[in-house]
Amino acid sequence: MPAFKHPDYKNECKKLKLTLSYLKDFNELISTRKKQIDEAVEYSKSHYNSDNAEQFNELVINESMQISMKTKSKELKRSLLKPYFARVDFTEDNSMKLGKYYIGKMSVINEETGEFIIVDWRSPVANLYYEGRLGNASYICPDGNIKGEISLKRQYTIENALLKEIFDIDITTNDDFLQAALGSNKDNRLKDIVSTIQSEQNKVIRANMWKPLIVQGAAGGGKTTIALHRIAYLMYNYEKTLKPENFMIIAPNKFFLSYISEVLPELGVENVSQTTFEEFAFSVLNKKNYKKLKLKPPHEKLSNIIENYSNKKAEENQMIISASTFKSSLEFKDLLKKYLKYIAYHYIPKEDFKIHDFVLFTYKEILKLFLKDYSYLPFTKRINEIKKSMINKIEYKKDKILDHIENEYEVKLNKVRRSMNDCEERREKIIKIIDERDDLLLKVKKKLKTIVKEYTSKIPERSVFEYYENFLINLPKLKEEDTNQNLINYIKDTSLDDLKNKTLEMEDLSPLMYLSVCIYGLDEKINLRHIVIDEAQDFSLFQLYVLKKIVKNSSFTILGDLCQGIYEYRGIKDWNDVSELIFNGEPSTKLCLEQSYRTTIEIMDSASSVIESLKDSRLPKAKPVIRHGDKVKVFEKDSLKDIASALDERIEIMKKSKYKSMAIICKTLKECSDLKKLLKNKKDVSLITGKEKDYPGGIVLIPCYLAKGLEFDVVIIANASKDSYTEETLDVKLLYVAMTRPLHELYIYSLLEKAKMLSYIS
Repeated sequence: MPAFKHPDYKNECKKLKLTLSYLKDFNELISTRKKQIDEAVEYSKSHYNSDNAEQFNELVINESMQISMKTKSKELKRSLLKPYFARVDFTEDNSMKLGKYYIGKMSVINEETGEFIIVDWRSPVANLYYEGRLGNASYICPDGNIKGEISLKRQYTIENALLKEIFDIDITTNDDFLQAALGSNKDNRLKDIVSTIQSEQNKVIRANMWKPLIVQGAAGGGKTTIALHRIAYLMYNYEKTLKPENFMIIAPNKFFLSYISEVLPELGVENVSQTTFEEFAFSVLNKKNYKKLKLKPPHEKLSNIIENYSNKKAEENQMIISASTFKSSLEFKDLLKKYLKYIAYHYIPKEDFKIHDFVLFTYKEILKLFLKDYSYLPFTKRINEIKKSMINKIEYKKDKILDHIENEYEVKLNKVRRSMNDCEERREKIIKIIDERDDLLLKVKKKLKTIVKEYTSKIPERSVFEYYENFLINLPKLKEEDTNQNLINYIKDTSLDDLKNKTLEMEDLSPLMYLSVCIYGLDEKINLRHIVIDEAQDFSLFQLYVLKKIVKNSSFTILGDLCQGIYEYRGIKDWNDVSELIFNGEPSTKLCLEQSYRTTIEIMDSASSVIESLKDSRLPKAKPVIRHGDKVKVFEKDSLKDIASALDERIEIMKKSKYKSMAIICKTLKECSDLKKLLKNKKDVSLITGKEKDYPGGIVLIPCYLAKGLEFDVVIIANASKDSYTEETLDVKLLYVAMTRPLHELYIYSLLEKAKMLSYIS
């Protein structure tokens, strides 16, 4: 309700005023401290003495404080506009004191009294707001399970430091505050939702970091936003042991990264890597070798498959799909493992490590070190360990070798001395033996310094791409039994052609990363402890396997929606496969975000009917929040020109409305391009091709496979005809993706007869 109508309005205004006053004073104090630290750092850098250890330590400490002060200053400036968004009153059992906890995006403690002025939304006590109901409640903190009673839960709308609305609630589902938030309009960036996090979303955010978390989330269930809030939560709870660079979120494309770019900074989190799988893959591979190689846009193949469906090129499509499926499988990984075993056996020189007549290590001993003792290490690091063993053996044996040579020649000298009386010939023989001895000793001493390098230099230096090329050449030999040799030869030939043309496709990245990690290991700069994967249904099992090998633990947050698995030919079909095949059946947390908060009941029911046509029990139905809107209608038109004319009318209405964003969704990029040429309002419409780095907002014309993960106030599906969207699984999921993008309004047009899945819509 409007704040001024609430009976507690005056008290809340007084509280807000006191809080803002403290924050202003605190901000000035932090600004002063920050200025002092900045000056100290500047002075230390300009008068730096590398020999002064005390000065170096002081600089490191001050730089750390400088970063902390900078973050605190940013948080305070944001809090001056909106210090908190909720309040929960809680009385602990066996206590007479009522705790009034005002919840915001940061914690603020009164330095004089030690009491909380604002409680961070990520703190344990804030869980009372997200999951507790009025009455008996509890929360878990380092001190244990704290039980008590909640007597009040209150939400606030504060804008520019002014109290606008107050809502008293019991639970956080379907309340007025949530309805107001869901009814707002969408601009060009994703926003944080700390004030409206629901109970099922809260469980995802606060789930155990060290167990794999798999989340099946309905379209509009807030997967992406929740993933970002989870990172903010984990960083808050592990700030003493983990750094931002230990976290990484993997998103579908750079365009999508631009769309989500503001959320983590709004939550006070900086420097967390937000990347795509392909970008991360290239950071793992050797930079010298991949600079000349170009990756085919990941959506290009999907676009070709969609075009082939439309053009009825079934045989060609099936080969492309089968090849992608196999290259993305764990079976393909097993073939690489088989290949690695072969090259491991032939990796080291087939000769003893010796000097003169002294064998320091036999070939079998070195092979055992490489294949068994150091098998847990990448190949190059195994060699480094073997080199250490060789150096140690040389140090240990050096004097004995030299003594042995001396003794050998002493025997020769004594033999000459005993066999001949002193004469010129005898002296010449002795001098010759001594010279031979001295020459040999000199050679051996020199050789001892270079022998390790000489031995290891016989190991061929190959790039990961050369190994991959060799693997592909030998693929038919590696995979002989129970297989379609036509498919294997197709994979071999097309993949080798790509390498020859300096190109790669998405399915090549996992094999290359696997080879690179097994042979060369990881760059020391890559120190990941937790990976969040968004739109994970489009990841292959091989991709997940490689990421787990890199992280070396099971600290993953994997979020996706099987209903939107448009890369099904290489993607996840069942979350149980992830648990069993990637995490080997170890205990994992599986959660489901059933509720869809994005769109209206009318739109969500229409979309659910489309996905239900597949009759696949693995595809759960989304449950829309109680928010009604206009019914979805399908308009059948006689030509694309008529559709364009209707879209022009919609664009004009949109420009005059309260809405901030609209998407015209086509099935393919070609259809988008053809349609844009027919629009009179083409200047007002941005065509999205997938190459964009920034999300423009406003009105966009976009193929459905690029729209996944995005949301708009209004969506128009340009052509949902029966010829465009068949009953094939891919077509059904593409249409479902398109239908679940709008927040408020959905319009569907069809060139002649509409798709069969839409037959129930008038």
